[in-house]
Amino acid sequence: MPKISSDSLWEQAAAEVQSLEAAGGEEEEAVSERTVFLMGSKAGGKTSILLRCLDRDEPSKPTLALEYTFGRRARGHNTPKDIAHLWELGGGTSLSDLVQIPISPASIRSLSAILILDLSKPNALWGTLERLLQASQAQLEKVSSQAQKAQKAKHQTPVHSARVLPKDYPDRELISPFPVPLLIIGSKYDLFQEFDSDKRKVISRTLRFVAHYYAASLIFTSIKTESLMSKTKGFFSHMAFGLDRGKTVCCDCTKPLIIPAGSDSFSQIGSPPATDVDITSLHAKNPKDLWKKVYELVFPQESTSEQRELKDPAKDPQYSDPQIDAMRAQKDQELEQYKREAAKSWKGLELET
Repeated sequence: MPKISSDSLWEQAAAEVQSLEAAGGEEEEAVSERTVFLMGSKAGGKTSILLRCLDRDEPSKPTLALEYTFGRRARGHNTPKDIAHLWELGGGTSLSDLVQIPISPASIRSLSAILILDLSKPNALWGTLERLLQASQAQLEKVSSQAQKAQKAKHQTPVHSARVLPKDYPDRELISPFPVPLLIIGSKYDLFQEFDSDKRKVISRTLRFVAHYYAASLIFTSIKTESLMSKTKGFFSHMAFGLDRGKTVCCDCTKPLIIPAGSDSFSQIGSPPATDVDITSLHAKNPKDLWKKVYELVFPQESTSEQRELKDPAKDPQYSDPQIDAMRAQKDQELEQYKREAAKSWKGLELET
């Protein structure tokens, strides 16, 4: 039997590696960069969930306006790391104007959004999701329009930036897909599961409708439950790094919902759970408006007047600092006194003339 030299084995291995590199080496070397925009309920656990998804063992702090961080992940040994640019909007709905920063012409091609809703505060839930999704969608449409105009000005063929769903997507003709991939996370499930079963059903089915209407994924989670956070991390990694999000699906309202986009349908969700009112008397303009009216009958939404007053972060209690606030109050008093004195001097000048 002839002896096989070790040199020939090494030569064969080297040749195989070279052929693989020649075939697809350039694609593997390219670094993927994606942008994920997180928004949601004030004090709803956005930062805590983000830190857990990034495996960062550090205490969470209240988000000041809009904060940026990033995550990196290597696809293999000695390969460049993919990068995820992560923007987190604080203040609930009060700072929704800041969506124009993370949603820009530079990010829109690789952008996805995560909406985190506090399940323990259902009376603020619909108002939060509606305001933030409307603000984000308006900015997305504005940026997309600007990009198409810029391409036309350069005599380039405009790239169709609208999100295109597969032809077999459930209820494809009846839904209104969010312009970019969207994940809705219901946080604080540990508090939510203590609610009355009928209230849980209304919240769960309403969020199922909203998620399916926007062609979004939906998951309920709690930072106190490791198994739920593991599933949440899978959805996050899918958006941030393109990894497989897993195949688990749970549409049972008595359990934490885990519904990847395209796994639900209007026939499975059913009609709005209105037991004490005639649905036809609500005069809804469309199915989404009907679900909103039914939900608000069960959970009247909180007034937004307080949110408008807290538009200025300096008046927001979560950013309070006794020394700075005292100095600010003193300066405000000095400013008011100056205004009064200035007004008197102007009135004197008017009388002299």
